[in-house]
Amino acid sequence: MESSIAPHLRRPRTVPTRTGPDFRPPYPSLSARFPQHTREVVMAYLGVQWPDRDGVPTAVTEAVAALRASLVAGGAGHVDLAEYVDEAGFRTRVVIAYWTDPDAYRRWRAADDWTAPEHAGAGLGRFREVVVPTVDRFETLFSSDRLDGVARLADGLSGEIREHAYWGGARDRLPIAQDGEIAPEGRVRVTVDGPVRTVRPGRNVCLIRSGQEWTETAGEERRMYLEDVEPHLRAGMEYLRDEGLAVGCHVNRYMTVLDDDGAPTDRTFGLSWWRSMAELDTWAESHPTHLAIFRAAMRYLSTMGPAANLRLHHEVTVAEGDDTEFVYVGCHDRTGLLRAVGA
Repeated sequence: MESSIAPHLRRPRTVPTRTGPDFRPPYPSLSARFPQHTREVVMAYLGVQWPDRDGVPTAVTEAVAALRASLVAGGAGHVDLAEYVDEAGFRTRVVIAYWTDPDAYRRWRAADDWTAPEHAGAGLGRFREVVVPTVDRFETLFSSDRLDGVARLADGLSGEIREHAYWGGARDRLPIAQDGEIAPEGRVRVTVDGPVRTVRPGRNVCLIRSGQEWTETAGEERRMYLEDVEPHLRAGMEYLRDEGLAVGCHVNRYMTVLDDDGAPTDRTFGLSWWRSMAELDTWAESHPTHLAIFRAAMRYLSTMGPAANLRLHHEVTVAEGDDTEFVYVGCHDRTGLLRAVGA
């Protein structure tokens, strides 16, 4: 067993972990390992929304195709495509891009302003939600050796890690939490410039992307996931989407990953922005909606054992505050962090 925190990011711990030194997780998990020269990464969520009526407008398809090509040309290390329906019933396609070179991202942004004012109108909204954390401000967790999310930019994976399978494990995997304070500070604020609204969150806002892939499941295992586990997951995601402000969740999206042709795959993930990691921890540890997900997942995993083909992963980031961008043009008032303004 090794620590999920890479050796070059370890320092004397003044904040104790939630478990003792003799704790042994009941099942294996791994963390991504990035090159030592990596100082920051860019996680960019670039969305386009429209009223969910009759399919995907041609303007959306063309804009997304041009965006994806622009990102690849602009040096993004990995690009994903996903879709969801938000709390106002608007369908949204999101292109997700990752860089390990923030300067390359800034050059791309200067050349291709996805949220420029001229994009307002035509019944479409656009947004750019970006975080540029230092490597000590995010952590990753995988149930298998299949990389996803920001870990697509990693060198590889750790061996089996100690800090998982208990409440509070994400905090213990976060390098900055070894000796740093990650409590929230400040309120969500918005500035308006014509059709463009820019949101500034408080300090130490928390992002989680938590995914599942059932591509390789079949028969009873596939039935168990889709009928016994996924409905609880969907209910929890919808609770956070519709009522999450009450528990500290600024916004939640239950997203389906799309293939290159825009067709849904057997991959989904929840994407949430939280006021703080503490509030995310509290929901995970004690809220009925998450406990229902946890119990269903444990029944599934205990039944399948090592033969389980469901693949799970997540990444959690605690952002400094100045390292974020939330820009909305032509979007409805409950889009993203706009709904948290004044909450």
